[in-house]
Parts: sequence; C-alpha cells; structure tokens
Amino acid sequence: MKAFILDRYGKTASLRLGEIPEPELRDDDVLVEVHAASVNVLDSKIRNGEFKLLLPYRLPLVLGNDVAGVVVRVGSKVRLFKPGDEVYARPDAIRIGAFAELIAMNEAAVAHKPRTISMEAAASLPLVALTAWQVLVERAKLKKGQKVLIHAGSGGVGTVAIQLAKHLGAFVATTTSAGNADWVKQLGADVVVDYGEEDFEQALQGYDVVLNSLGADVLEKSLRVLKPGGKLISISGPPDPGFAKEIGASWFMRQAMRLLSYRIRKQARRHGVSYSFLFMQASGEQLRELGSLIDSGAIRPVVDQVFPFAATNEAMAYIDKGRAKGKVVIRVR
Repeated sequence: MKAFILDRYGKTASLRLGEIPEPELRDDDVLVEVHAASVNVLDSKIRNGEFKLLLPYRLPLVLGNDVAGVVVRVGSKVRLFKPGDEVYARPDAIRIGAFAELIAMNEAAVAHKPRTISMEAAASLPLVALTAWQVLVERAKLKKGQKVLIHAGSGGVGTVAIQLAKHLGAFVATTTSAGNADWVKQLGADVVVDYGEEDFEQALQGYDVVLNSLGADVLEKSLRVLKPGGKLISISGPPDPGFAKEIGASWFMRQAMRLLSYRIRKQARRHGVSYSFLFMQASGEQLRELGSLIDSGAIRPVVDQVFPFAATNEAMAYIDKGRAKGKVVIRVR
C-alpha cells in the first residue's frame, strides 16, 4: 500500500511517498481503508523529534493521528464493527499511521462516523475533540455557570473546546487575533481577547479553568486569571509527575518530569490553584458520545483546507505556519 513515511527526525525532514506492507490485523483490530486523515501539530512535533523520549517510535514511521474511513476486515474478537462500516478514530499513540491507504486499529479506539458529516469533516475531529473532552469533562469536570479560558480559540483544539464548553453551560473566554474575533464568537465565545492588543491576564479574572495550548509565558500568566481552587490544564507541557505515573515512566523520566514542571507547580500552589498536564488518550467510547453531539449540531467541525494525498508534505508545511483556522485535512481516497 502507499504511505507517506518519515525516515529521520528533523524540522526540515520531508515525508517520503513509498510502498509498505499492509498492516498486521490482530484479533481485536479493525482494518480501515483510509478515506481522509487530518494533520495535527502533534504530527509536526513527532517529525521534529520532540517526543522521542515519551513516544519511542521505531523509524521508518508513518505519521497521522486522525482517520476516517471504511472497515474492510475485522479481527476474530471484534464485536462492534463489520466490513463496510464508516468509522472515525484517533489511533492509539503507539499505533499511529493515518497517512496511508490502510490502517489497523484496536476496536476500542474506533467509533462509527457521525451520520451528518463527510469523511473529511470526520477526520478533522478525533484528536482535538477527545482532547477537549478529556480536559473539560474528565479533568476539569466543567459545570454550568463556571468560567473557562480557552487559549488559541481559532486552532484545532480551541474551535471544538469552545463549542463543547458552551454546550456544558460554561461562560467562555478565548484568545485569538482580531481578525478571528467575530468568528470565534459565532462558535460560542462570550469574551474574546485580541492577543495582539490586549494582555489577557489584565482583562480576565476569577476563572475556574484554563485550557492552555501555548508556551511557558502564557502558562505562567494563566495562573493569575484563575480564582482560588481553579485548574490550569495544559496540553503543551511541561509534563508533570501525575502524567509520569499515568504512563508508567521510568524513575529517570519521573524525575525529569518533576523537574520540568517544578516551577509552574510551585507557582500554582502559591496562587492556590492546581496545574496538570494532559496527553490525550484514544477512546472509541468518548468518540461515540462526541458523535451524538456532532449529529445534534452542538459541535460542528471546522476545516480550514483539504489537501490531496499527494500533497501531504504541503499540508504539513501549512500546519507549521501556525495560521490554520480549525483543521487541515488530507483526502486520501
């Protein structure tokens, strides 16, 4: 089968279009013909080598953390899916590979595709929708009437998180550029801070939750918009001891993560709030719940641009510019 292959780590590394064997189908796997995949910042970070310690992939590697397609075969223990089913998924982190014609995934990571959207729209959602769900519903336990700040509201995670937070009944603030202000308000943002003109820590106070996807300077400022007992949850790091325990990290890695997050955890305690790092986990069950929200219209996918499969490297380059509104999708079939 055809696939785009990463042969070496590096910011300037291009993916190579080549032929590789079809993936092995395990007893609890579904084999999916890929119709569409989406590109995430995570793909760029893996390509750059930033996750070599956390995710020790063996090169050559096929990237791609989001997929929508049609089931072509199932393993002997699979009960939820059959050939011909339209599905979408975020593969398990150790089994990525959506930039290919076929992908095998554990059925626990897969869900039936929402009925009301296209393959391209469905492929745009799994990673970012699961991230928003696991931050706001699972970790923050966001409740009606609470206040949440979602950074980078026009990005992939931000566009879904705004809509999910609004569905949960929260008051939503977000940061974005002036040109995107009206657009993120249409998604549900109550307050929009133009990061080019305003300092969000001066404009916002008394928040219950902050979802951070930006750098260290934004992370530290975010502490000051939280009220006592508030939660700062970051998907961009630094990883903390809780995450190290969650992934069963070695003693050395646990100590490294403790040191990396020491400063922000200490500052959080000083402000009477908590800090935690979240690395999204694959979950077909959560995708089924999100699928119901998508079909009801509570969450709508936001696709910036669709590239043909042959232009996968161009799609990666577009993501690297950091200007996409919503998601960038690759049409594979």
